[in-house]
Amino acid sequence: MTEFNLPPGPSAPRAVQGAYALAFSNRGMRRMHERYGDAFTVNVPILGRNVVISRPDEVKQLFLTSPDLVGTPAANLGRVLGPSSLFALNGDEHRRRRKLLTPPFHGRRLAAYERIVEEETAREVAAWPHGRPFATMPSMMRITLNVILRAVFGAEGEEFTTLRDKMPKGIILGSRLAVMPVPQVDWGQRSPWGRFWALRREYDAIVDRLIAKAAADPDLDGRDDILALMMQSRYEDGSPMTRDDIADTLITVLAAGHETTATTMAWAVERLRRHPEVLAGLVEEVDAGESTLREATILEVMRTRSVIDFVGRQVRADSLQLGRWIVPRGYGVLVSIRLLHEDEAVFPNAAAFDPSRFLHAKPDLYQWIPFGGGTRRCIGGAFATMEMNVILRTILGMVTLLPTTERDERWHSRGIAEAPAKGGRAVVHRRSSPLGRLTAPARQSTETGR
Repeated sequence: MTEFNLPPGPSAPRAVQGAYALAFSNRGMRRMHERYGDAFTVNVPILGRNVVISRPDEVKQLFLTSPDLVGTPAANLGRVLGPSSLFALNGDEHRRRRKLLTPPFHGRRLAAYERIVEEETAREVAAWPHGRPFATMPSMMRITLNVILRAVFGAEGEEFTTLRDKMPKGIILGSRLAVMPVPQVDWGQRSPWGRFWALRREYDAIVDRLIAKAAADPDLDGRDDILALMMQSRYEDGSPMTRDDIADTLITVLAAGHETTATTMAWAVERLRRHPEVLAGLVEEVDAGESTLREATILEVMRTRSVIDFVGRQVRADSLQLGRWIVPRGYGVLVSIRLLHEDEAVFPNAAAFDPSRFLHAKPDLYQWIPFGGGTRRCIGGAFATMEMNVILRTILGMVTLLPTTERDERWHSRGIAEAPAKGGRAVVHRRSSPLGRLTAPARQSTETGR
């Protein structure tokens, strides 16, 4: 009989531990780290019993563990994104879908989307107020939403407008419901789940129209949007993606890539305004047409202000030997991204915002993990990185971002993502720059539903 070996942890009832996690979402992990060490066991509602780890060797071992032994946690975003979402799939099903979806999100395909990102950013920044404080988070949310609707959904016209208006409500509601019990009875639209299901039905109807339009498009082969690529892709046995495969994948990309990317960009503004020497270097680099410091800065923003705190697995084998621990079947293993990114042994002077640490060294993908890791690493990571690079380049080319001596913005939970409490406030002045003169036809296309 296997003898399990679990790290220590709080003994309070599950409900009490859950309340503590909600009340102290940021400080709580640090406090338990200080009390119990770099691994501890928690028991919280919905998620159940979990071992929380943050030691690099154990994180790497978890990410390299076979998906036959560990899978996606039972309580994850798949509960709201659908059974065909990558979040909900395990084993061979997950491997097949991931292999099919990898090409559209990488390589030369990304270059086709840069123009869309620049257009949407330029249109939004052109409307920014000058000389007075404002929160950049709403702008970032609009940019990333429009980019996904155009580049991923291939939406335009009525479908674009409806998705743009409806989906933010659904994503916000879904992110909150993802960690709530699923009711066995539909209480109608007066209940949160009822409202979410109604929004999901509207979404499904729009996706059906987009699929029908794409199927009837004689130039489908010439389209770059990811919906068109998915409709033409085939699994190893020659079968196409089903309608449910496509619908759940599209909403997964929207949920995973919209708010998280926007939040990271709001944090980028917050960080740069408090580090004027980095900001000045970035402006010089933009004017010179280079990108090395910008790429390093994005990596450092994601290290110091990771918008998702945990990435997890659930033990599917009878037991899992994980470093010092032997974890029983059914337990979850959560990696605390924040504790790993704050580890002085991994990132010396970890509390400092210092992009230079990535200037001449690529991050270790078992230590720098804002996109997760292993076979479940975010499939849209390269897309999101490209998007953030272009957004920051366009902003710094169009406006002067004024530094500030104000205190750092606090962390604020938005359900899944952790955002700057004041929305990444900025004060800007217009720059005279080629990037500030988006062509009229391009601007018009974004304003009329492209």
